[in-house]
Amino acid sequence: MKIRNSVTRRTFIKTGIAASASIMILPRRVLGGAGNTPPSDELTSGIIGMGGMGKGHIDYEGSRLLAVCDVDERHLQQGLDKAGPGVDGYKDWRELIAREDIDIVHIVTPPHWHAVMAVAAAEAGKDIFCEKPMTRTIGEGIKLVDSIQRNDRIFRLNTWFRFRDNFYGMNSTVEPVKKVVRSGILGWPLKVTVSGITGFDWKFFWSGKTDLIPEEVPAHLDYNMWLGPAPYKPYHPHRVHESFRGYWDYDGGGLADMGQHYLDPVQYLLEKDNTSPVEIDIDAPQQHPDAVGSWRRIYYKYADGCEIILDGENKISDAAFIEGPDGKIFKGFKSDIPDFEKKVAALPEPEPQMTDFHEAVRTRKKFALHEGNGHRSATIVNLGTIALRLRRKLYFDPEKQVFINDEAANRLIHQPMRAPWHL
Repeated sequence: MKIRNSVTRRTFIKTGIAASASIMILPRRVLGGAGNTPPSDELTSGIIGMGGMGKGHIDYEGSRLLAVCDVDERHLQQGLDKAGPGVDGYKDWRELIAREDIDIVHIVTPPHWHAVMAVAAAEAGKDIFCEKPMTRTIGEGIKLVDSIQRNDRIFRLNTWFRFRDNFYGMNSTVEPVKKVVRSGILGWPLKVTVSGITGFDWKFFWSGKTDLIPEEVPAHLDYNMWLGPAPYKPYHPHRVHESFRGYWDYDGGGLADMGQHYLDPVQYLLEKDNTSPVEIDIDAPQQHPDAVGSWRRIYYKYADGCEIILDGENKISDAAFIEGPDGKIFKGFKSDIPDFEKKVAALPEPEPQMTDFHEAVRTRKKFALHEGNGHRSATIVNLGTIALRLRRKLYFDPEKQVFINDEAANRLIHQPMRAPWHL
């Protein structure tokens, strides 16, 4: 195990790996001319971010780990200790991405870094395993989708409820719920109420602090690199690591942290993978410009009349999870439809999904939750955070991906990055 010393930014500029994401480094599988990974080849990986989630990625099977990276020397050493012999450590993520022998890059950083790193990895010919939320802004998501598709990369977003695990207290995976919705027996349009079973309630008060007194940056942390594209703010430990989600510059509180876990399956159920809500309304107290505050309720409406209600206070305890004009589904996968279980059993199964990321990399087939549908479910979250910041009803054009007649909201789609970082 060894930690590689980060080279200077001047060196990166000379070698084509500057702060700009406009780089192209061909991985070893492309150098052979095929462009794909033969089934006999061993896949290799590197992980950027060695916090709690990052160290969890060390245990993922399917590829051989070659390198880990973190701007905090303590986290980096913990990652190296867990990874074991033969794994290199880096303080600068660009060095990890520059390695030609790495096929897959895991991005396990705060969300304000996701787009910059993922675009750079895509331009370098890497496939990408990214933590949620996919991007901190809608504009970053648009550019990330373009880069992934233009470079023919395989992208996985790390939330899995649309294809595995018990869903929303249904005592079932999502497939039976999908069967019911697609069959039309609930009628149309549908209303989905996301309440306390989602985790939104226990992160309701996951907020930033407004009285931070600047402190000295600890020697083991490269705070300037931790901030990266985010605006400079004086260091305080509450801004980084476990509590960074409470600040707009890096994430969007409990809504952004948990939102994509629980809204992506709803998007899948409602067959909204290629669109977004057209109306967003909010019930929340005044927000601080730096620290994320709590919210009570968020309302989304699609062009076809389907609705999603997010209950941050967990006060809609008796609502159906999904309801239409002809029937309802409650927690425990119960329904008011006569002979519900028999009807569900007779319904056709939904289309199979590619749920093995490494198989997707080998076959070059899109993963079940990829850059396209992942961007749309991240957009639902980001529409909510923008409504929360502005505290008013918003109207959104899902095709142009802009707000209608709202300059302040549109400024939050494409937010500036701190130089020299940009997309």
